[in-house]
Amino acid sequence: MCGIAGIVNLKEAEAPSLEQVVAMISPLRHRGPDESGVYLDTRAGLGHLRLSIIGIDGGTQPIGNETGTLWIVYNGEAYNYLELKEDLLARGHRFTTRTDTEVLLHLYEEYGPACLDRINGQFAFAIWDAVKGELFLARDRVGVRPLYYTFTPDGRLLFASEIKAILAVAGRRELDAQALSQLFVFWSTLPGRTFFQGVEALPPGHYLRVAGRRSAPVSYWRIPHFCEQEIPRGELAEAADSFAALLDDAVRLRLRADVPVGAYLSGGLDSSIIAALIARHCKSRLKTFSLGFADPAFDESSAQDEMVTRLGTDHRRVLVEDAQIRTLLPETVWHCEQPTLRTSPVPMYLLSSLVREEGYKVVLSGEGADEMLGGYNIFKEAKIRQWWGRLPGSSLRPRLLERLYPYVFRDPSRGRQFLREFFAVDPRQLDDPFFSHAVRWGGGARNLTFISKGVREQLEGYDPREELVHLLPDGFAGRDFFSRAQVLEIELFLAGFLLSAQGDRVAMAHSVEMRHPFLDYRVIESAFRLPPHWKMRGLAEKYFLKKACRDLLPERILKRAKQPYRAPVRSLFTLAAADYVEELLSTASLKASGYFDPERVGRLFRKVLSVPAGEFDNMALMGIVTTEILHRQFVAASSWKGVPVVRPDLVCTPLGRKGGGAPLRVRPNALKEKP
Repeated sequence: MCGIAGIVNLKEAEAPSLEQVVAMISPLRHRGPDESGVYLDTRAGLGHLRLSIIGIDGGTQPIGNETGTLWIVYNGEAYNYLELKEDLLARGHRFTTRTDTEVLLHLYEEYGPACLDRINGQFAFAIWDAVKGELFLARDRVGVRPLYYTFTPDGRLLFASEIKAILAVAGRRELDAQALSQLFVFWSTLPGRTFFQGVEALPPGHYLRVAGRRSAPVSYWRIPHFCEQEIPRGELAEAADSFAALLDDAVRLRLRADVPVGAYLSGGLDSSIIAALIARHCKSRLKTFSLGFADPAFDESSAQDEMVTRLGTDHRRVLVEDAQIRTLLPETVWHCEQPTLRTSPVPMYLLSSLVREEGYKVVLSGEGADEMLGGYNIFKEAKIRQWWGRLPGSSLRPRLLERLYPYVFRDPSRGRQFLREFFAVDPRQLDDPFFSHAVRWGGGARNLTFISKGVREQLEGYDPREELVHLLPDGFAGRDFFSRAQVLEIELFLAGFLLSAQGDRVAMAHSVEMRHPFLDYRVIESAFRLPPHWKMRGLAEKYFLKKACRDLLPERILKRAKQPYRAPVRSLFTLAAADYVEELLSTASLKASGYFDPERVGRLFRKVLSVPAGEFDNMALMGIVTTEILHRQFVAASSWKGVPVVRPDLVCTPLGRKGGGAPLRVRPNALKEKP
């Protein structure tokens, strides 16, 4: 993985400078500590920081084509680059490096935007056409790799892997009130939105072409939907074997690297399957990494140990203490650039640090299986509520929810009464296209009461659910409830939180690349061709996946009830630490930032401190704290200003600009001390 950034003038203006591009890439050094490079002409400046994984020698970016008319900066992996290269060689293209970066450049040269359909990978890249004066930005199908951009009032387009790079030279340092409301309702922002006014995220599965004026992103891929005639009618066992072979091939492709590849091993079904498949292909002993928690309610060490014994891996584990979560939360937020309702990114931040300390740059993980194959409680919850709605007088069906949320319903008598009130179903709700997520979103929307009067006035008349309606795929309302739930979970929570705050950001904070075989687009399309009742048989999650991978795992792992990955939240507030949390939640601090009502937040804080609060209370307070942290880091101050200045290893200047057409090596003293 890498970090990319750039500036393009959409109208006549002073050419981007080396200092400006360096100012953008310097805060992203964690994304690419191995090499750096810059391209400059009279219209565009491109910057790159490299984490060398494929074609280690000779892959310094930006990379140009033979004529110097096209230039690319690239963050990602095209796992099928060898096959793509063979096709391009047959079509007369010639290569000077062994990188997949150069393959993508020639692929675009040959096919234009249609090249995206041919790439099997995770990517965010920019290609500058110096002849046409056109910039092409693209992002992978499900949004594994981030890409942000903004159009400035003075006629420039800025883009980068992280928002802090954009804010280093332009952009409004102001949080978006609508994005804040989206956080509390959806647990993430909607596709294309960020928490910063005027800064947009290129949505997953989209590209953007810009030449001389603003333009809008274009979709090239959406989560597939197959009509009934396209759903396989054969035997489940036959389909399971075909799926297992496809997943095995997805793993094989993701082992392509010129550096060692490890694996995350949580002890759950998904990561255990991936580790077992890697072991099939590994010529050397596989190294695995996992989290352990001091709090046994969150710990899965025994299941991890069973898989380690089964596979004979060289295993490393980091034990997470509650105090570490509190200490590292601000640093994690700085890398994530978004508030969060959960503490779960912090342990993943610690885990990637362990990976890097062990000398590894690449790990495979099991993200995506729950979304594609029915592993989440929210799918079960929707199914139970659907049954309940069809028989409202049932006393047994609502009690099934106790199995899903034992950490919520610890007091059976009190919990059951709460359950009936909180999850109650009106049969008329069954036709709501958002039925699966209505409870979650309704609980989140109630936490908007903590927002200040001033922010509520800004949100007058705004409903984030109405905005979501306009982003849904065609025919969404006509799909079965399970498919609708999957789309919502993938396009909002997976892309907006799991692959970002809990994935790319905390991994790349320590220069670690995560690869996700379950998110191979072929695996996704295969999963969406399956009948819903194959994925979840009754309330048995991932039934089909367990059939497909039954020979890979020990019986206990195969039959083990899913334990959702969670990290301690309440202890963040109850630890007796004289540090930042209490000060952030003080009346003076909340008034100064202006996002939240100090009196209501004070009551919530006291409640959380005095009694074991509900899940939504803890999450609300977490969202408030992390919003305040984000404000201090990016609005009240410029926390990226203290980072060391990058000294580019290479600067490319084409003909017509000072330096001629040959790449120029930059002397260390050619740059100012600070961006």
